[in-house]
Amino acid sequence: MAAAPDTSAGPLAGITVIDLTAVVLGPLTTQILGDLGADIIKVEPPEGDIMRAGGAARHPGMGSIYLALNRNKRSVALDLKQPEGAAVLRRLIARADVVIHNMRAAAIARLGFDYAAVQAINPTIVYCAAYGFSERGPYRDYPAYDDLIQARAGIAALAEAHAPAPIFAPTLIADKTVGLTAVYAVLAALFHRERSGQGQAIEVPMFETMVAFTLAEHLGGLTFEPPLGSAGYARLLAPDRRPHRTTDGHVAILPYTTRHWRDFFALAGRPELGSDPRIADPATRNRHVGELYALLAELVATKPTGFWLDGCRAADIPAAPVNPLAALPDDPHLAAVGLFAHTEHPSEGAIRELRPPVGFSATPTALRRPAPRLGADTAAVLREHGYDDAAIAALAAQGAIKLA
Repeated sequence: MAAAPDTSAGPLAGITVIDLTAVVLGPLTTQILGDLGADIIKVEPPEGDIMRAGGAARHPGMGSIYLALNRNKRSVALDLKQPEGAAVLRRLIARADVVIHNMRAAAIARLGFDYAAVQAINPTIVYCAAYGFSERGPYRDYPAYDDLIQARAGIAALAEAHAPAPIFAPTLIADKTVGLTAVYAVLAALFHRERSGQGQAIEVPMFETMVAFTLAEHLGGLTFEPPLGSAGYARLLAPDRRPHRTTDGHVAILPYTTRHWRDFFALAGRPELGSDPRIADPATRNRHVGELYALLAELVATKPTGFWLDGCRAADIPAAPVNPLAALPDDPHLAAVGLFAHTEHPSEGAIRELRPPVGFSATPTALRRPAPRLGADTAAVLREHGYDDAAIAALAAQGAIKLA
């Protein structure tokens, strides 16, 4: 079990996580757990996490996406296909609280680290498998990546309301949403273990998670049996639900209540539209939302962006600028709350990092460790688990481990 926690290091201080994940979903999960204070031992193959090559880079193996997803971790490079490398992992697991992987079930079983094998090593382990499809279904052996899950879960097809063909959301929405889901699943299992002393296996499948995520608002008429209509939330699928063109750019405006709509029409110089029966109540607005958004677009096009932002702010109508990504580091609110940190990475030099966005009054989060180079912590972690220098050197010589 974990040692007594140092609460100054975060609410999960004293928890050890063996991270067998790669790419985005799993590394995001474990980074959040690390931000919360857990000791994350990132176990990588000798060639490293494939996402080390993702994005911009100053040096090989330290790409921008890897840097963004792997702070607050220690890297141990093991060849799990060698018996000696697998033996090292078994020793690490014996003293851990959580094991998490995002391999297909058959692949982790071939390596000898499915739940039954890990539970035999550590009966109270919390074991989280975050992969494409539930083991209980016929897709269990299919490959799964963000684009494929967006396609299967209906997300790409939703874009047909605004585009001539299905398109993918230009962010890794499935990987990141499922990563957040895995975080709350692990935390719940740790809470259960704290109360009962029992570990357990957790399954976090991408497909099922994203179908539930998408249909929360889009199940629509299919909620009822027999159906009361088709799937889909009309407001979100309205063609004119989008940032609207102004005379000098674009702006996002969202009149939501009857008062918002009346005040917007007054701001637009069309106060007579405030008595339009289509805005009378939420149910009526929902039936006519496509028409209302088209009218919104027509009116917004008549004036500049600043007029709308200033006027909506004064009238307390929800509105926002359309920020390009490059503008976000200079956003005054983000600067005031200190979301971006300028740090010095030991190998990459000056970098910009995102601080954990969640705040705790008693157990604060922190940027405790930069994203590590491959195998940077192999020797130190092995020493903590009883290996002496001679044993470490022997394992390195035979390729079972890799040292930085």
